[in-house]
Amino acid sequence: MSGEILDIARTILREGLICDHCLGRQFAKLSTDLTNDERGRAVRLVLAMIADAQDDQVLRSDLQQPKRCWVCNGIFEELDVWAARALNALDDIEYDTFLVGTRPGGLLSENEELLWETAGTGYAEPLKSEVNREVGKRIAGVTEKEVEFTEPDVVVLLDIARDTVQLQIRSAYIYGRYRKLVRGIPQIRWYCTECRGKGCERCSFTGKMYPESVDELIAVPVVEAMKASGTAFHGAGREDVDARMLGSGRPFVLEVKKPRKRRIDPGRLEKDINEYCGTKVVVSDLCFVDHQKVREIKSEQYDKAYLVTISCSGVNRDTLIRGLDAITGVIRQRTPSRVAHRRSDLVRKREVYSAVLESFSIDSAVIRIECEAGLYVKELISGDHGRTVPSLSEAVGADVAVTELDVVAVKPVSA
Repeated sequence: MSGEILDIARTILREGLICDHCLGRQFAKLSTDLTNDERGRAVRLVLAMIADAQDDQVLRSDLQQPKRCWVCNGIFEELDVWAARALNALDDIEYDTFLVGTRPGGLLSENEELLWETAGTGYAEPLKSEVNREVGKRIAGVTEKEVEFTEPDVVVLLDIARDTVQLQIRSAYIYGRYRKLVRGIPQIRWYCTECRGKGCERCSFTGKMYPESVDELIAVPVVEAMKASGTAFHGAGREDVDARMLGSGRPFVLEVKKPRKRRIDPGRLEKDINEYCGTKVVVSDLCFVDHQKVREIKSEQYDKAYLVTISCSGVNRDTLIRGLDAITGVIRQRTPSRVAHRRSDLVRKREVYSAVLESFSIDSAVIRIECEAGLYVKELISGDHGRTVPSLSEAVGADVAVTELDVVAVKPVSA
């Protein structure tokens, strides 16, 4: 084994003058309690003794310390410089964990591949791994922050070829519930269907179908407080634009992108959001979560409860009550005509758990419907020209339509 190592080392040295870091890195999987620099000096010392014992002038020449290493191009002489630049980039970022990454560029990668091909060592580690570790140790020593390999708050990317330091800041995630107290506001930004957000006459050059959304109203104070680049909204389903979201609210997760501030009090943030949203949207139960919460609320099934105001001119109270009994149970709904352009044309079975008359007048009524997730309530009332069976219109033998719709409960099926 020792002879093999020395033979590999001689082959490496014959390729050109090489620094101790790059020499030692070719044997990184051996004597793992040493740094590559220490390992390289040890290999060089043994070979120097052999050169003296054998009076080997060629080997002595190969063992000279380079002014600049042909493999790393002197990068290990600049570790302190790169660490200082990284610390400068991190100066106004709040984080608890970090990781260093390196893009060595084409020249250094080619040099390393050429060396591996020539030397044939199976004990080496990549150059970027050593740079990551050595710069990481310097950052940790100054900041007392921890290195995290799976989900660091920030990745410091050293781009050697471009001579730049870039930061990749992990998103933060805020869970909560929102209530939408007014009609006419979509849940998320609804880009203009004509210009796709570019701006045109149809959207008055705003790029949007609606001037504001639940998403945008909540996002503004969050972006300001966390010095973020933007947000993405993940809701547990959504309500129609003309429906209110009442009760205890709808669960959501707000993904906060590239936040430069993380140490935010959720209670204070909740207060700021509600002050900004005024009488339109109210949030509650805010807390920081991990990214798995997005998958959780997206995959969960939610039963719903609605208060539905309907027009029912010509239908008496008893007929309406019998009609509500008729639509309680399994409903077959073909994809509603109003969403057929963006949903697969399928017939879906959904269940209405209960349909109860809350109030009644000559030409209108308020009913409470509790149902399975995915049921289209407006079509349950109108019938959608026979696409929903049974429907309230069919059951009472008259045209019945929704005039106002409120979601009053969103309950996870698993609860």
